[in-house]
Amino acid sequence: MHADLAARLIDGPTMRRLTGLADLDPSLVADDFGAPAAAAALREAEVLISCWGCPPLTGEVLDRAPRLRTVIHAAGSVKHHITDACWRRGITVTSAAWANALPVAEYTVAFVLLAGKDLLRIRDDYRDRRAVHDWQAAYATAGNYRRTVGVVGASRIGRRVLELLRPHDLELLVHDPYLLPGEAERLGARAVELDELCSRSDVVSVHAPELPATRHLLSRDRLALLRTGATLINTSRGSLVDQDALTEELVSGRLDAVLDVTVPEVLPPGSPLFGLPNVLLTPHIAGSLGNELHRMAAAAADELERYVTGRPFAHPVSAEEWERSA
Repeated sequence: MHADLAARLIDGPTMRRLTGLADLDPSLVADDFGAPAAAAALREAEVLISCWGCPPLTGEVLDRAPRLRTVIHAAGSVKHHITDACWRRGITVTSAAWANALPVAEYTVAFVLLAGKDLLRIRDDYRDRRAVHDWQAAYATAGNYRRTVGVVGASRIGRRVLELLRPHDLELLVHDPYLLPGEAERLGARAVELDELCSRSDVVSVHAPELPATRHLLSRDRLALLRTGATLINTSRGSLVDQDALTEELVSGRLDAVLDVTVPEVLPPGSPLFGLPNVLLTPHIAGSLGNELHRMAAAAADELERYVTGRPFAHPVSAEEWERSA
């Protein structure tokens, strides 16, 4: 966790809201609850505002926080610091995951549409030619009209992606074992099994959580089902895709990919994925970046206001949701 996290996360108006709502010390950023300043604050804290890099709230930590009643997470997943001990203690939890989902969905939709335009190849082709060319003839199969897009996981992000894609002339498929009957239709999509989604989609976008059951969800066999020329977009977690198999497919040129996450998180310098013309790599920035961080801080301020005024949280996290979240 960066020591200047509060300054990056919280803009002036939100800082004034937070400090006006509670006796809050935004300058105290703790990445070790055993450190003297953090331990002293924790003994008196009723509310903890957390963000990326927050240490786990284990039973031992909670024993040293007798007044702690709620955790307001100014970021997405709470899986890394909320523990079973929190639920046993009856601590309430809320998250700005909805706010962090928005830029991820926007990133995804941008690249879904650009993939349909065959952007990477046209960019390189134009740069090499630097001359008049019959682009219509050369890219007669490009375009987004009646393309099929498959969304893996009807998470907050997956649902927002479907919502943003609905106005376009696309066929939308979705796979999620937790979807209730009729939900896919309300999202503007058709629910299908994952193998069918892979075999029918021109673009496959991954939005499922990272769980033991989802490791290599996009396996070698499922990647082989993708049409030649299809694009895989992954903004979820690298472990959901068999990266060795994907690398082979990409090196061969059979598939394209937009990867914001990989295994490991930062690929070794010698990875072939850095130099492939059919791969667009970004360093896990699809989520909140720059001024988008301020949206999450504002969401945390909203929840803090609800807490101090005795109203229920707008975006609570339940133990059941926590168990199957990323």
